[in-house]
Amino acid sequence: MNKYIVVWVAALLPWLAFSQEKVEGTVIDSGASNEQGLPGANVYWMNSQIGVVTDIDGKFSIPYKKEYNKLIVSYVGYESDTLTVNAPKTLRLRLKASNTLDEVVVQQKRDDIQKAYFSPQNVVTVNSAELLKAACCNLAESFETNPAIDVNLSDGLTGTKQIQMLGLTSPYLLITQENIPMVRGASQAYGLTFTPGTWIESIQITKGAGSVVNGYESISGQINTELVKPLTDNAVFVNGYGNENGRYELNTHFNKKLNEKWSTGLYIHGNKRTQKEDDNGDGFLDAPLADQINVMNRWQYQDPEKGWVSFFNVRFLNDGKQVGQVDFNPDTDKFTTNAWGSEINTRRFDTSLKLGYVFPELPFQSFGFQTAYSLHKQDSYFGFRTYDINHESIYTNLLFNSIIGDTRNKFKTGLSFAYDGYDELVNATDYSREDKSVGAFMEYSYENLEKVSLTAGLRVDNHNRLGTFVTPRFHIRYTPWGQGSLRGSFGRGKRAANIFAENQQLFASSRQINILNEGGEVYGLEPEDAWNYGVSFLQGFNFLNKKGNIALDYYITDFKNQVVVDWENPQEVSFYNLDGDSKAKSFQVEVNYELLTGLDLRTAYKYYDVSTDYKSGNLQKPLQAQHRLFVNLGYKTKVKENGSQWKFDYTLHSMGEKRLPNTASNPVAYQLAAYSSAYNHMNAQITKVFSNTFEIYVGGENLSNVQQDNPVLGADNPFGPNFDTTIIYAPIMGRMFYGGFRVKI
Repeated sequence: MNKYIVVWVAALLPWLAFSQEKVEGTVIDSGASNEQGLPGANVYWMNSQIGVVTDIDGKFSIPYKKEYNKLIVSYVGYESDTLTVNAPKTLRLRLKASNTLDEVVVQQKRDDIQKAYFSPQNVVTVNSAELLKAACCNLAESFETNPAIDVNLSDGLTGTKQIQMLGLTSPYLLITQENIPMVRGASQAYGLTFTPGTWIESIQITKGAGSVVNGYESISGQINTELVKPLTDNAVFVNGYGNENGRYELNTHFNKKLNEKWSTGLYIHGNKRTQKEDDNGDGFLDAPLADQINVMNRWQYQDPEKGWVSFFNVRFLNDGKQVGQVDFNPDTDKFTTNAWGSEINTRRFDTSLKLGYVFPELPFQSFGFQTAYSLHKQDSYFGFRTYDINHESIYTNLLFNSIIGDTRNKFKTGLSFAYDGYDELVNATDYSREDKSVGAFMEYSYENLEKVSLTAGLRVDNHNRLGTFVTPRFHIRYTPWGQGSLRGSFGRGKRAANIFAENQQLFASSRQINILNEGGEVYGLEPEDAWNYGVSFLQGFNFLNKKGNIALDYYITDFKNQVVVDWENPQEVSFYNLDGDSKAKSFQVEVNYELLTGLDLRTAYKYYDVSTDYKSGNLQKPLQAQHRLFVNLGYKTKVKENGSQWKFDYTLHSMGEKRLPNTASNPVAYQLAAYSSAYNHMNAQITKVFSNTFEIYVGGENLSNVQQDNPVLGADNPFGPNFDTTIIYAPIMGRMFYGGFRVKI
């Protein structure tokens, strides 16, 4: 209870701060007859780190200082503008669409990864320019050039990449699409591969406990994906990709502005891999045979005069994977000992609606409604084991935004409802269940951009399995001096672990599955409950007339209860509730600097101390490097009049040694060392932009050609007692080259 009181006591801090002078205004489209506001436009002072983004109605408010007098306004697809401002005032800024101009002059370079100096939350925004630095075929592969997220392989058969943040895997992250929960439940293992990279406009990464507005499940952070908008995306976009290992992808976007209020887009993605690869000669595929079709129709409505904006999406996906031995043929070998194989077939339908209204006479006041429905069906088998899951999900969120006194004091309040129905069959055991929850929340924000900003939130939820519980979240930001930002946060998260959906790699082994039932409500286990605490510091600087910043953060996630996944006996995997301590400690230092004009350096060092009390004692988390080094170098030539440009990108991931699960009870031939070796993983890409409408790219992954020697234990006898594909500590695929093209009309 004392922690809850701290939240509300801290909310009184703003009254100790003092007021500030501001420049306010609206950014509008000069070509629109109704003077349409431009949401998401960048407004910032030249040669400073002070900037804001316009709201849904195109409005902004930015602090004024006498030493700043050049205000820059930019928006994708429009001509940037620079104004001289010598005093606080209210402005009405008109931007012209770039297609009406003979040329576009870029006033100042904006970072591909933007760090928030004034937000109380530790937020990193990754824009589309950063995503193009790699092939970025899907969301799981969108973080290779970003040190905030770690990308690891989760199993040796499907090659599925799993992301981690603050030393914890993706189930402890709240992964949303336009602030609607998306990758969760049945989609936890493969859901990140279901969002094509070309559909992504930007990604917001929040470290630590997120906002109470988005639910109670966030423990280590939140990743929110913003999709491209039919109104601002290219009318036609085509992206083709292929690599030497037989993976081919095609993405097409077709967008149409129907009238001044309605726009629509049709997005089609397909990928296929039919080539069998077995570079290590163990008789198993190094990458799955795959086939996916993914279609989305998106509608956008906006009426700035009346204050309405809405997005409606509908999507269908069919994804198939075949893994196992190279000679496996599903038609003749399924459920036989002829060859070991597996098929994972997923069909998914989802739809969502977002509706927002801004009061025309009160632009600081609005309400929003979000609702989403999804039906996820997966039929799969792994050798003789079967795993089928159908997950039906309904989510709604109703929120109201307004102010208390003035626009520095804002609040959000609302109600949410969630339903999850699981039909889950593991071999012959039925684990079906229904989860229902209803919650109410309130979040207060104080914004004083020059001194203190904070967000204090509280929500109460009633869940049919988790009971009634309170979730507090608190974030504070203080500016001790120019270009400096000091933050602190704490918050609680709670979730029901879907132990099979989140650990599907366990089925591709001979391990016996044990659930130590303790009478809990989910698989006989109690829900997971954790507190996250963190501090961070961001300092911008100018050195040799070049901009840069340094960021440090330290976070602790303290589990009050956790579903422990115990792999320490090579003949079994056990699930049980935590009895003791489990903590994840994460430290990161990151430096970003423009070395030369067009040449940017991004480097980071990360240290993880993630330990858990197992039945066999306190151990470091297996398959996780405690020490990591990240380096990214990006170079861009100057853009010519016709839009042509060269881009070069290089990324190094240096991984320290990793503790491996205990295999001492295996026969000597199937035993592993206690720790893996350290290794370096390198990627690079070159892009040639010929014009504003056409570009090509070539690149390579794992250029150091590092490969794990024995990703499949017992590969010589996959139906024997020592077969195991779960101990993956290094890349399986060797050096790989790829190429592709992009067409924009």
